[in-house]
Amino acid sequence: MNTSYKDEHEELFYELALTFVPGIGAKMGRALLEHFGDAKAIFKTPLKELKNVEGIGEVKAKGFRDEEVMKHAEKELAFVVKHDIRTFSVNREYPKRLANCNDAPLVLFHKGNADLDTTKIVAIVGTRKNTDYGQKLCEELVEGLQVLDNVLVVSGLALGIDAIAHKKSVQLGIPTVGVLGHGLDRMYPHTHKGLSEQMMEHGGILAEFPSDTLPDKTNFPMRNRIVAGMSDVTVVVESHATGGSLITAHIASGYNREVASFPGRVNDSRSAGCNELIRTNIAALITNADDLIEMMNWKDGKPKAVQKQLFLHLTNDEQRIVDLLQTKDSVHADELFHHTGLQSSMLAATLLQLEMQGVIKTLPGKFYRMY
Repeated sequence: MNTSYKDEHEELFYELALTFVPGIGAKMGRALLEHFGDAKAIFKTPLKELKNVEGIGEVKAKGFRDEEVMKHAEKELAFVVKHDIRTFSVNREYPKRLANCNDAPLVLFHKGNADLDTTKIVAIVGTRKNTDYGQKLCEELVEGLQVLDNVLVVSGLALGIDAIAHKKSVQLGIPTVGVLGHGLDRMYPHTHKGLSEQMMEHGGILAEFPSDTLPDKTNFPMRNRIVAGMSDVTVVVESHATGGSLITAHIASGYNREVASFPGRVNDSRSAGCNELIRTNIAALITNADDLIEMMNWKDGKPKAVQKQLFLHLTNDEQRIVDLLQTKDSVHADELFHHTGLQSSMLAATLLQLEMQGVIKTLPGKFYRMY
C-alpha cells in the first residue's frame, strides 16, 4: 500500500494497527487511547516513554514497532476500503450502548445500513437445535415487535433460533443485524450467505474480527458479548442448560441490561436453560411480545413518564432509597439494605411501594434503578 493511500485513511490505519499489537487487548487499548488521545499518538510515542506506561513494559512496547503489525494493518485497511466496510472505533462513531461496556472491542466492522444507535434494540438468541415450539415462539415474538418504531433485532446468525429471528425480521421488513464469530470475508455457516445478503439491504452484519479470521469455537463466546452489549434486552427463546445463549444472557445481566426468557416444560432439555434463568431471577418470564414491550416500557413507543409530583410525597424510608438510586445506574438489594439500615421485610415493602408508584424499576438479579 502506498504512503499517500495510508495518509488518506491515517486515523483508521493506526486504529487497526492497535488491534494487531500482541498483548494489547480491548481494556488496555482503551486505556492507551484515553492516555494518548488517539491511536497514531500511541505509535509515535518513543519506546522509552511507552514502556513506562502502567501495564505495558518493554516487551509489549516493542510490539508497536513490529513490522508485521503494520503489514496486518495495511492489509486490513485495503480490505475495508475495497469492500466498502464501515468501521467503528471506540474513539469515533461507536455504538453508544456497546461503548459503555469496558470489554467492548476497539474496532468493529459493519456491512449494511443499520442504525446501531436506534431507540430500541432487541437481541433474540437460542439453541441451534430448536423445536417447533421454539420456532413458533421466535416468529411470533418478531411479529409482535412490528408495532414498535425504530426497533432493531440482533442475533448471532447461527443455525436455529438465531436464523429464525433474522429470517422473520427480513420477511417483515424489520432491520436486523447478525454478529459474526469470524471476519467479514466469509460466511459461517455457508448456508446463510443468501440470508446475510438480504440482511445487508435492511440491517447488516457486524464483526470485531479482521478478514482471514476463521470461525473458531473460541470466537463465538466473544461474539456473544457484542450481541448483549449493543442491545437493550436479550431474549432467550429456547436453550439447553449450557450453551452460547446462556452465556449471552449472563453477559447481558452483568452489563445491567434486561434479560427475558420464554418458559418451557420442566422435562424438556431444550427449555432447561430458559427455566433456570427464570428460576434464578436472571431473566424475566415472558410469554409473548406484549409481555416484552410492557417489561421494557415501550408501550405506545414511549417510556412511561414518571410523575414528578410523586417525589414530593415520599416517606423518609422511600427518600433514602431514592437518594441512593439517583447516584448510580443500578443498585443491588444488598447495598440498599446496608446503606438504608432498613430491616429486610421493611426494605422489600418500601421497594414494592416505590415500584407501584412508578418511581423505581426492578431489574433481574435483585438490582433496582430509577425510572
